[in-house]
Amino acid sequence: MKKYKLTKYACYTANVSMSVVAALSPLLFLTFRTLYGISYAMLGALVLINFCTQLSVDLLFSFYSHKFNMTKSVKWMPVLTTVGLFIYAVFPILFPNAVYAGLMIGTIIFSASGGLAEVLISPVIAEIPAENPEREMSKLHSIYAWGVVAVVIISTIFLQVFGKENWQLLALLWMTVPLISCILFGRAEIPVLRTPEKVSNVFQLMKDTNFFLCFLCIFFGGASECTMSQWSSSYLEQALNIPKIWGDIFGVALFAVMLGLGRTLYAKFGKDIYRVLILGSAGATVCYMTAAISNIALIGLIACVFTGFCTAMLWPGSLIVASDKFSYSGVAVFALMAAGGDLGGAVGPQIVGSITDFTMKNNHIVSAANYLSMSAEQFGMKIGMVCAAVFPLLATVFFVIIYRRHRKLSCTK
Repeated sequence: MKKYKLTKYACYTANVSMSVVAALSPLLFLTFRTLYGISYAMLGALVLINFCTQLSVDLLFSFYSHKFNMTKSVKWMPVLTTVGLFIYAVFPILFPNAVYAGLMIGTIIFSASGGLAEVLISPVIAEIPAENPEREMSKLHSIYAWGVVAVVIISTIFLQVFGKENWQLLALLWMTVPLISCILFGRAEIPVLRTPEKVSNVFQLMKDTNFFLCFLCIFFGGASECTMSQWSSSYLEQALNIPKIWGDIFGVALFAVMLGLGRTLYAKFGKDIYRVLILGSAGATVCYMTAAISNIALIGLIACVFTGFCTAMLWPGSLIVASDKFSYSGVAVFALMAAGGDLGGAVGPQIVGSITDFTMKNNHIVSAANYLSMSAEQFGMKIGMVCAAVFPLLATVFFVIIYRRHRKLSCTK
């Protein structure tokens, strides 16, 4: 509908803002290490703060969304992103002896906005009348992926041309994106977002078997996507001996491109979401195993990149299925699903890292690595990648189960 055209643009720019929040900080970690001597542990803590803040917002809105004014929450979301990025950039200049405190405060604020975006943007799009709601949802999430690509490329060029010491200007430059979102949301009409009338309704939703299956789908889908996106650079460098610069360009960046391409293609041509989810998760399993087993760098690189294409719809597709089955729950179902995706995206990479560390310290595995003419680190990362294949494999299993239940219900009707 024409009256919601501006609303869509506002949601799109809000999702690009989330791309900025997600991709900018990791790109600046080495800069912070060089300029301010911040330890890797403290930099890692910023990632943990980001995750915990977003998860807290997800859970808060899962149970108490009926206590909030949804329209005001949507309109205040980009304001928080703007304020967070401003503090992130300016605090180190104003208080050079408390740089980390500024980074932490800024991270908390724009991470809270990120949590709000996960909870609110998808249901706004879902409530806007459309001929094909599934394609609209896929389009929204494809914009996030393309936003990540843009942030990585533009930020990398900026730091190379203007120098790492001017990173604050880069952060302020990206602050214009949520500012535009603020202006658009200020003029846009927000559709009425449904919320459960009381907390007990949320618990009733959580007891539903179909919802639990949807939650497991997005958990393992999120783990499948985020594990490869976070580990591909290190894996390509350490396990396949690909130089880091080429691993980042042809691995990390192309992964994001394929992620965006998969979502864009579904937004334009997609029809059967269940088939896409089953084939995508099964394909991701094959890609993980290929990357782990192959000793040929090019094949491993291609497998890592195509994992992005295969996992492209696992997160938004799970949202499409859940919103279709539980449309009456409104914001609550999106909030709970966002919590499941965030949890999978955090747990998956952590499990792989722990497995890799464990295998590197195991004498029997070290001996096996020597026998295969590999370093303990190379062999350990390959074992970690094999274990990571379990995530898309389990996602496939649960997608098949929920598809069969869907078909059975359709036949009954």
